[in-house]
Amino acid sequence: MPDSHALSELLAAISTPDRAPEDIAALPLPESFRAVTVHKEDTEMFRGMTSADKDPRKSLRVDEVPVPELGPGEALVAVMASSVNYNTVWSSIFEPLPTFGFLERYGRTSPLAARHDLPYHILGSDLAGVVLRTGPGVNVWKPGDEVVAHCLSVELESADGHDDTMLDPAQRIWGFETNFGGLAEIALVKANQLMPKAAHLTWEEAAAPGLVNSTAYRQLVSRNGAGMKQGDNVLIWGASGGLGSYATQLALAGGANPVCVVSNQRKAEVCRSMGAEAVIDRSAEDYRFWSDEHTQNPREWKRFGGRIRELTGGEDVDIVFEHPGRETFGASVYVTRRGGTIVTCASTSGYRHEFDNRYLWMHLKRIVGTHFANYREAWEANRLVAKGKIHPTLSCAYPLADTALAVHDVHRNVHQGKVGVLCLAPTEGLGVRDEELRAQHIDAINRFR
Repeated sequence: MPDSHALSELLAAISTPDRAPEDIAALPLPESFRAVTVHKEDTEMFRGMTSADKDPRKSLRVDEVPVPELGPGEALVAVMASSVNYNTVWSSIFEPLPTFGFLERYGRTSPLAARHDLPYHILGSDLAGVVLRTGPGVNVWKPGDEVVAHCLSVELESADGHDDTMLDPAQRIWGFETNFGGLAEIALVKANQLMPKAAHLTWEEAAAPGLVNSTAYRQLVSRNGAGMKQGDNVLIWGASGGLGSYATQLALAGGANPVCVVSNQRKAEVCRSMGAEAVIDRSAEDYRFWSDEHTQNPREWKRFGGRIRELTGGEDVDIVFEHPGRETFGASVYVTRRGGTIVTCASTSGYRHEFDNRYLWMHLKRIVGTHFANYREAWEANRLVAKGKIHPTLSCAYPLADTALAVHDVHRNVHQGKVGVLCLAPTEGLGVRDEELRAQHIDAINRFR
């Protein structure tokens, strides 16, 4: 069993409102903790199956694991809550490749990195929690600090990463390409992943925005992405989903005009409740961008573009917020205005994109690839959450023991928005420090519930 007595002492100290840093620092760390893992021995279990038929409930485990060694520039965090991202789905079904290759390559880079090369992989790229210990060289963060973590892990030993840390050749996604992720009672992070937790949110709410909000911020707002400005028309695929729901909020908060594409009427109403006026229910309007597995249908691109113009007063979109990939990419390139930008961060429907290059090159459009966010972008995105400008899109939260079911439900697209996981938090609703700010935004905070 995990070291329940030490964990109980930590949880009691964390729950004490007037705790001091030295109170947390003085408590002994447990020797072990519970964590959600995949195992190297299971990587062939879904061989020959389609992605849709692979079941994360068969591959994900909740194990007792030892607390990792703390290195320079790192922090151990008591994880109160985490959330499920699509990279956890990929990890659980071993697509596009098992993650153990990432861990093996990382482990070869240094003796300290070798800690990550284990026969099990602790997943999870979000957390909200409390700092327990910091390693040598960490001065800003102290035990007892309430934090969230972004998922960019960098070494910054190369000059390439010092203008934009996402360009560091040693850039990795924590909990996906590194071990000791956030779907656990204790996580190991680099100190430059930490950011202040929003005081008006619960633990599970604060854990929800991290990866997706930062990704959407870089993709839409940052100069490294689309550089969105006031008045831009922005086409957002999956606009009520885990990623699109933040893109919709960022577009609205930034004075742009989102054109929200969703798959049913319920999701359309969620977008309207966020303040979006232009919404396309692609199921109701029956857009079929592919005639068969190998042939796209440009007539449907044209029909889709005409519908967009109906909603924008005759204008094409300046920016397309792309993440479905293969299914939608041809249409995305077609409907973008001359000189506009298609910005892509994922390919959940397939990695091999096909589009008619005449509509790109002759109309001077741009395709920009983005991937997560650097520390500055993640900090700015988190600051908007802390100020109540951007709200979590949490729809529900599962206990740590049921994480496999949570990941299964995300894989099956059962929920809107984000799905949370309670780690050390015994119940939902804990961790709020600013009740006044919370009261001002409570309807928006609960919008996806």
